[in-house]
Amino acid sequence: MSGIRVLVAGASIAGPALAHWLRRRGAEVTVVERAPELRPGGQAVDARGVAKEVIGRMGLDAAVRAACTDTAGAHTVDADGRVLETFSVDDYGGDGFIADIEILRGDLSRVLYDDTRDGVEYVFGDRIAGLTQDADGVDVVFASGDRRRFDLAVGADGLHSSLRALVFGPHERFLRHLGHVLAFYSVPNEFGLDRWLLEHQDQASGRSALLRPIQDATRAMAMFYFASADFDVDHRDVEAQKALLRERMTGLGWLTEDILAHLDDTPDFYLDQVAQVVMDRWSSGRVGLLGDSAFSSSPMSGQGTGLALVGAYLLAGELAAAGWDPAVGFARYEARMRSFVEANQEIGRLNARSRDVPGPDAGPGPDFTGEWFAELVGRAIDGVELPDYAGVPDSGVPAKP
Repeated sequence: MSGIRVLVAGASIAGPALAHWLRRRGAEVTVVERAPELRPGGQAVDARGVAKEVIGRMGLDAAVRAACTDTAGAHTVDADGRVLETFSVDDYGGDGFIADIEILRGDLSRVLYDDTRDGVEYVFGDRIAGLTQDADGVDVVFASGDRRRFDLAVGADGLHSSLRALVFGPHERFLRHLGHVLAFYSVPNEFGLDRWLLEHQDQASGRSALLRPIQDATRAMAMFYFASADFDVDHRDVEAQKALLRERMTGLGWLTEDILAHLDDTPDFYLDQVAQVVMDRWSSGRVGLLGDSAFSSSPMSGQGTGLALVGAYLLAGELAAAGWDPAVGFARYEARMRSFVEANQEIGRLNARSRDVPGPDAGPGPDFTGEWFAELVGRAIDGVELPDYAGVPDSGVPAKP
C-alpha cells in the first residue's frame, strides 16, 4: 500500500469504480454515502466502446453481463401501440441505441460495491459537512460529527454534488438545464413486456412515455420525458415531483394513465431536470471531481456511465503515475478526459434539441444523417486513450483480460 488516504463522496457508480482503481493502485480508500444503504433500481445505464474495455480491465465483464437487463431492442409506437420504428441490440456492434451492456443503475452499483467492499471502507448514512485543505492534506468534518484527515478527496456524488458546492461554489454556477425533465420508477409488468422496450413520443407537446423490461420479469421500468423551459422543484421534494409529473403527463394517451396509477406505491421514484455540468476545471488543490459531479452529459447522451467508468480508470491511474501529486495527477486526468467529455455533452445537447417543442420561431432540428454526426458519435464512444500505466502499481487482475 502507498499509504495515501483518499476520501470519495458518493457510492453509486463513479465512486465505487474509482475506489476499485484507487485500491489497486495502492491507496487506502474511504467512500462516504449520505443514503443509509445502496439505492436499488434506477434507470437503465449503458456501457459502449471504450467503457466496455474498462469493465474488462476491472475483471468485471462476467459479473456485469450477468446483471444486465437482457433487452433485445426497442420499438417506438403510436398512441394505439402500432410499431413505427425498431432498434435492435445488435445495431452498430452492440453500441447503438440499445447497448449490449445495459444494466439498471442500482444493479451496476451493487456489482461495483460487492467487488470493493472487502478492501474499501464504506460509510453509509453520513456526508461531508465541512472541508478545509492545506498543502499536505484535507481535513473533513462529517455530518455525524466525526473528524478525519485525508491526503485527497474526490466528489463522485452526482449532479447535485455537495462536495462540489462546498469547494467550487453553488450549483447554479455549473448546471446547464437542457429544457427537459426526466422521471422513472418501477411498476408491475402488467403490460406483457418481453425483452423489448416500448416508447411513445408526442413531438407536438415534447412528451414521451416509455416502458422497458428488467431482469425481474414481474416488474418493468417506466420512464417519462416532458419539455420544461425551467425547473424549480427541489430535487428532494418527492411529493411535489409526483404532482408535477401527473400534471404534465395528463392526456398523453397510450399506456400513460395505467403507468401513472402505480406512482404512489413504487419503491424507487426519481424525477429531476435533464441537465449538464459544465466546469472550467475539475479540481482545486487536493480536491477533485468525477462523473456527473464534474461533467454530467445528461441522460440524453446515453453515456453518463461510460464517462464515469473511464474517468475513474484515468483519474486513479494518473494520480498514481504522478506519485500522488494532486496538481500533476488531476491536470493529466483532465487533459485526457476533456475532449471525450465535450463530445458526449454535444450529443446530449443535440438529442435534447431534437425533443424540443416545435414553434413558429424554432429553427430546424439537428440532422443526424451527416458524416459529421457519425464522427461525433465515434469520438463520444471511443475517443479517449486508455494507457496501460506500465510501471504503476496494480494489485488486481491484469490490465488487459
